[in-house]
Amino acid sequence: MLIYILLILALLAAFLVMIYNGLVQLKNKADSAWADIDAQLKRRHDLIPNLVETVKGYAAHEKQTLEKVTEMRSEAINAKNVKQKEAAENALTDTIKSLFAVAENYPDLKANENFLNLQNTLSEIEEHIQLSRRYYNAVVRDFNTKMEVFPNNLVAGPFGFKKKEFFQLSEEKERKNVQTDFSSR
Repeated sequence: MLIYILLILALLAAFLVMIYNGLVQLKNKADSAWADIDAQLKRRHDLIPNLVETVKGYAAHEKQTLEKVTEMRSEAINAKNVKQKEAAENALTDTIKSLFAVAENYPDLKANENFLNLQNTLSEIEEHIQLSRRYYNAVVRDFNTKMEVFPNNLVAGPFGFKKKEFFQLSEEKERKNVQTDFSSR
């Protein structure tokens, strides 16, 4: 009888170890995926001063836009958690869009090889950020699901595992469908 009890306890312990190890693996994957996002965001942050300087040479009187881009970059760099990063990066994206809108008014700037290279590099970085975001969110989804299902939830809580936050668009306007109006034609 004692052998059966010991066998059941050993199986239970092995089962708990498997659950714990699975949670640790997904947590580490999520942390690694976040590091990938952070690396892409750093690449973007490093590119922005070059972009601002290039535009500044052609559009010196657009000082307010250039200052706003620099300010949003600082906020994005200093954001501490996922929600702060999300908000700061969304604001930075909007100000970068306004910087490119300014560039539309300067044909010489739009034709400048350095500006075009910076614009292409930024576009490439944005693509990498989106890919990294999707991967991170998929891993976070898997981790959160694994933590919440029974019997994993009995292991996750006592061992201090916490749900991770998704990194997604927080601005409602970007989630809405584009409205097209042909009535003025």
